[in-house]
Amino acid sequence: MKVLVACEESQTVCKAFRERGHEAYSCDIQEPSGGHPEWHILGDALKAIAGGQIVTMDGKAHDVGKWDLLIAHPPCTYLSNVATRSFSLRCTPPEKVVARWEDRAKGAVFFMQFLTANAERIAIENPVGFMNTAYRKPDQTVSPYMFANSTDDTENYVTKATSLWLVNLPLLHGTGLPKPDNAAMFGVTPSGKARTWEDTFSRSAKVRSKTFPGIAAAMAEQWGSL
Repeated sequence: MKVLVACEESQTVCKAFRERGHEAYSCDIQEPSGGHPEWHILGDALKAIAGGQIVTMDGKAHDVGKWDLLIAHPPCTYLSNVATRSFSLRCTPPEKVVARWEDRAKGAVFFMQFLTANAERIAIENPVGFMNTAYRKPDQTVSPYMFANSTDDTENYVTKATSLWLVNLPLLHGTGLPKPDNAAMFGVTPSGKARTWEDTFSRSAKVRSKTFPGIAAAMAEQWGSL
């Protein structure tokens, strides 16, 4: 299967498909932190989604034709519900609100352009946010704990909701583990609210954007077998 993972510098999903024998490539305007530049297309993802001939960072050209599968992770900075406060005139100066709406519009158009990709199957990943109403509700919302191997799988047994919009793809099936108790795992805030994975570990957009290995493995195993 020929797979493009757009807007991915970590190469987590790309490597999960490669481990299962697929011809997978990551693409991003950043160089990859995943250690495989020979699988990475450095540049505009909107050009890569057209398929045909692509060039990886090692200078080699690959004729992929039409992608069998596109998995896209468009930036969520202006689309996530976390940014809602920045759109409120009660909290933010008018000129900044206008600028934010312009950035949100650009982000929404970028998201939608992946739906026109030269691909047989498409999955677009984003947090719960603006696209739920600007486009449509996601087909599925998943969390890393759903794909953990056990409750002792500390890398994956956490809650971090992410939504999936799917084209010609089935829903992902989890391992059936119960939802973690965030308060027991991470403690509570001064107001008494349970802390989340984001509160505890994620202080940068780059960290927040990385796909958990359990979800990546599920994508490769379940969608890679189609």
